[in-house]
Amino acid sequence: MSRTLSLFIMVDACGWEIVKNDPFLNSQAPHRTRLESVFGYSSTCVPSIVSGNWPDEHLNWCYFVHDPKNSPFKFLRALRWLPKAITSRRIVRRLLTKWAKSKLGFKGYFDLYNIPFQDIHNYDFTEKKSPLQAGGMNRGTNIFDSLQEKGIPHFVSDPDKTEEQNRDALSARLQAGDIDFAFMYWAGLDGLLHRVGNDSPEVPAKLRVYEQWIAQLQAAAQGRYDEVKLYVFSDHGMANCDEHLNLKTFIEELPLRYGRDYSVVYDSTMARFWFFNEDARRQISAALSRVPQGRILPEAELKQMRAHFDDHQFGELIFLVKEGVLIVPSHMGERPIRAMHGYHPHDPHSYATLFTNQTSLPAEVTHIPHIHRLMAHAIAA
Repeated sequence: MSRTLSLFIMVDACGWEIVKNDPFLNSQAPHRTRLESVFGYSSTCVPSIVSGNWPDEHLNWCYFVHDPKNSPFKFLRALRWLPKAITSRRIVRRLLTKWAKSKLGFKGYFDLYNIPFQDIHNYDFTEKKSPLQAGGMNRGTNIFDSLQEKGIPHFVSDPDKTEEQNRDALSARLQAGDIDFAFMYWAGLDGLLHRVGNDSPEVPAKLRVYEQWIAQLQAAAQGRYDEVKLYVFSDHGMANCDEHLNLKTFIEELPLRYGRDYSVVYDSTMARFWFFNEDARRQISAALSRVPQGRILPEAELKQMRAHFDDHQFGELIFLVKEGVLIVPSHMGERPIRAMHGYHPHDPHSYATLFTNQTSLPAEVTHIPHIHRLMAHAIAA
C-alpha cells in the first residue's frame, strides 16, 4: 500500500513582495500563488490558517484587550515601582514574560511586550490556549482537532523550540515513517525582517537556508513515503518602516485622562480605543481625523474584512496607519524596528504566499484561511 506524506510548512512573514522575484523553491515547489492575508497580526493569521475561519468567527484577533474585571495580571502591578530603565529592557521583559506565562498556565504565544505595569491590571490577554493544539481556538475547531478525531499520526512544531530543533524533530519522525501529516512553523524570517527590513541581503540568504532544510526533510522522507505533497506558505508579508508616529503623546495632550475617560492599546500599526464617556469619544475621534499617517476604520470596512466584533471586545474605535508607518513608542515596543506587518490586507506588502509541488491548486484558494481546505483535503484522502 502506497504512503503519502502531507507536509505543510509555514514560513512566517514570507510575503509575496519578498519572493515574487526570488527563485525561492523553484525546483522543490515550482507552483506559486499570491494569497490575501487577514487583517491583524500573527495572533489572528495563524488561527485563521489552522481553523479555516475568519477573525469574527474564531475570535483570535489582537492579544491585549481592555478588561479590568477579567484581567489575570493584577499580581504584576506590584512591579510598577521598578524603574522604567529596567522594565523597558527587552531581556528583563523576556524573563518576566516567561515567569508570568508559567504562573498563569498560558499555553499559546505570550509576551508582556511594553504594557506599563501601572496599567497592566486593566488588560486581559486573548490567547491563553495554543492554536497549534487541539482545543486551542477561542471559538470553533482547528486542523489539529480533526487530526486527533481521525486518529491520524502527525507532527506539529513546538513554538518553545528553535527552528533547528523542530526541523530535527520532524526529520526523525520522517525517518521513522510514523506520521502521515506534518505542520511545521518557522518564525525566523519574521524576526529577521523586523530587524533588518526586506531589502537586506540577509533575507535571500535566509531563504536559501530554508530551501536546504526542506531538501533535508524531503531526503529524510525518502524510502518511507511514496509521495510527499509539499505546501509552503506564509501568513503575511512585511513592509519597511520609514516613518515613525508618536501617537501616544499626541493623544495624551488632549484634556482627557487614561483610565477615567478612555482606555487604549497602541499596537505597532493600529490603536484600539475604548471610551467611558461621549466627550472622550468625540475628542479622540476628532484628533485622530487630523493625523495624516492613518485613518479611523469605519464599521462597514471592518465587517468587510471580517474583523468587526459586536461586543467591541478588541476596541470600539480602530485607527490604522498607512503601510510603512510605525507607531512608536507603542505597547509593543519602546524603540523603532526596521519593518512591520499588520497593515491593511490590500497594502502591497501584506500579501502572503503559497508554494507547492502539486501540479494544480484549487481556484478558490485565494486567502490564507483557505489553506485549511488543503489540509482538510489531505487528511480526508
